[in-house]
Amino acid sequence: MASKGLQDLKQQVQGTAQEAVTAAGATAQQVVDQATEAGQKAMDQVAKSTQETIDKTANQASETFSGLGKKLGFM
Repeated sequence: MASKGLQDLKQQVQGTAQEAVTAAGATAQQVVDQATEAGQKAMDQVAKSTQETIDKTANQASETFSGLGKKLGFM
């Protein structure tokens, strides 16, 4: 009888340990997913900001050259 009780206890401990490992793995995956998402959002923001800067610079250059062309009589 004692042997049966110890076997049952061993199985319960193994089951609980496996559940803990599974839960820890799921939690770790959630952390990785959240970090990945945050990194992607940051990269998207950098890309957007860079594109806006490029557009603004191109517009300013275009206006500058247009003004210069008018002053020199090219337009």
